[in-house]
Amino acid sequence: MKNIEIRGVKIGEGMPKIIIPLVESTETEIIQKLKSFKELKYDAVEWRADFFDEVLNFEKVTEVLSEIRNLIPDKIVFFTYRTKKEGGNKEISVENYCALNKAVAETGDADIIDVEIFIGYEEAERNINNIHSCNVLVVASNHDFYKTPDKDDIISRMCKMQDVGADILKIAVMPQSPEDLLTLMSATYEMRQKYTNKPIITMSMGALGMMSRLAGEIFGSAFTFGAVGETSAPGQIPADQLHTVISIIHQNI
Repeated sequence: MKNIEIRGVKIGEGMPKIIIPLVESTETEIIQKLKSFKELKYDAVEWRADFFDEVLNFEKVTEVLSEIRNLIPDKIVFFTYRTKKEGGNKEISVENYCALNKAVAETGDADIIDVEIFIGYEEAERNINNIHSCNVLVVASNHDFYKTPDKDDIISRMCKMQDVGADILKIAVMPQSPEDLLTLMSATYEMRQKYTNKPIITMSMGALGMMSRLAGEIFGSAFTFGAVGETSAPGQIPADQLHTVISIIHQNI
């Protein structure tokens, strides 16, 4: 795997790294929630800015991001605006979406910025180039809250993410059966073995997909999401329990 190390964390090596999402709507709530993580074992936070009431006030966004960075200087910070069509909390124009990501990248306070690959191929590529010009990494993402595409389609989507220059490839799908879970995990393994040396984040959502959040070290997913209180996607496991389970798996493989 291509070596990516952020704040002393080696991505794609050993146990999947735990990301805790921040989904609060105000600055005060965000900071209070972040302070509650103090005793937890985790590697990264993802600020889901689409839940933030003042998200289109770029000055306020960068101010809050600076507070987040100051509170957790040794943790990885993901910045994500999840669009409505991919399960997010608010609508946003493509222009504002790209401008927001660029403004965040320019601060240097986010280590990784999420770019939805299907906002438009050219727009995604331009967005990624703008972020990279600030020496910030990109996780390209795609989310399907209704179904699990077939294995070849999942692999094809991740290959497109790679083609536009993303540093990390992410896909989340919704299972309708245990077979769908197997499809996602098989696609993850094949992608890692045959098509990329970049870190991958994959998950099958909901209760049926829970195993995908636990078995990343076996099948090739480099990160997993653990919740503290409110979740940002169906099926997220409490962060303290998640660390315990993936540690047990790590110690016995």
